[in-house]
Amino acid sequence: MSLLYSRIVVKVGSNVLTREDGMLNIERMKHIVDQLSALRKQGLQVILVTSGAVAAGRAEIELQRKLDPVSSRQLWSAVGQVKLINQYASLFRSNDVTCAQVLTTKENFSDRLHYLNMRNCMTTLLENDVIPVVNENDTISVTELMFTDNDELSGLIASMMDMEALVILTNVDGVFTGPPDDPESRLIQEINHGESLNIEAISGKKSNFGRGGMLTKFHIASKLSRQGISVHITNGLKENTLSDLLVNKPYFVQTHFIPSKKKSTGVRKWLAHSDDFARGEVVINGGAREALLSDKAVSLLLIGITSLTGFFKEGDIVRVKDANSEIIGLGKASYSSEEVLKEMGGKMSKPFIHYDYLYLF
Repeated sequence: MSLLYSRIVVKVGSNVLTREDGMLNIERMKHIVDQLSALRKQGLQVILVTSGAVAAGRAEIELQRKLDPVSSRQLWSAVGQVKLINQYASLFRSNDVTCAQVLTTKENFSDRLHYLNMRNCMTTLLENDVIPVVNENDTISVTELMFTDNDELSGLIASMMDMEALVILTNVDGVFTGPPDDPESRLIQEINHGESLNIEAISGKKSNFGRGGMLTKFHIASKLSRQGISVHITNGLKENTLSDLLVNKPYFVQTHFIPSKKKSTGVRKWLAHSDDFARGEVVINGGAREALLSDKAVSLLLIGITSLTGFFKEGDIVRVKDANSEIIGLGKASYSSEEVLKEMGGKMSKPFIHYDYLYLF
């Protein structure tokens, strides 16, 4: 039976991988690995983004003294990551499949060179039939530079690797119109790219062991679907979830974010997820806004800039805002903030942001 996709990212949350006491749920891990291994042997290229290191470490070691949140997370992650990856390696090995550990931080995505090096590493692993097992390197991450949770990381990986789909395994069936445990809430089975929902009604409740919630998943999924990547949010606590999804089983229970047919490519995929790395902002006039949002491919010129905030250098990422302070895009600056202040409104030949390095929301 043919598979629905040939290249996907699977993200498994802490509440899927851990028991109520915080210990790793080995049986569930085995079930997920068995499914991934079988799918891999059918030709699926898959990257596994996994939570669970901090939860595993918390169950493994008791604090000798009270620590601040960052230090305790570093301790639990350092201990738990070893336990987690060893367990994955053993389970995949029993299926004659090789996996590799890839630890990353949010900062690795801020620099284009680091971004490309990471993409090359994962491409090489996939080409050699190795399943990358990716997690945030919590041992060196600090609060300001941490991912919202691994949902954000999985979205970045799916975009970076030009994957066809992202599958988020969580402890509920998908996105509901309200809290999942409310009898009045109903499952939203399909969400079209660009479709707006009453996000206040979507549960923002966090899991017992994770950092994120359904609202985070919704935002990540919406962004990816606009880039042409399918996103499936479904229940990882159920049997054969991945197998049923990949063979397109009828009446499969999930929320499917239907992607745009127009795909983002190259640098724009990197820019689409770079808002947190912006070093400054420029405000543009009405004429520049109209030109950028037209059907024509245009660059942002200095003559269209009316003001700026922040300090940035050539090559940094900046936000582009209109006169109403609405963010309309992100781009790679060709001038420093000092140069922009001097030449703002002028007719310099080189654009401030070239079209190839401009991502519009």
